[in-house]
Amino acid sequence: MASNSNKTLVPEAKASLEKFKYEVASEVGVNLKSGYNGDLSAKDAGRIGGNMVKKLIQQAENNMR
Repeated sequence: MASNSNKTLVPEAKASLEKFKYEVASEVGVNLKSGYNGDLSAKDAGRIGGNMVKKLIQQAENNMR
């Protein structure tokens, strides 16, 4: 049986990250529905996650300047 080991380190950020995920999905042209998205291809999931990380890194770099 598979288990989910993803844990939100800052629980207060969970809602913001969820909103961010939907914003990024929209930007890259992936249609996420509310709730279960298990039919999402690995390629599309990777595009969303990869772009989220890219944007978070850019934001951190801009805040360091």
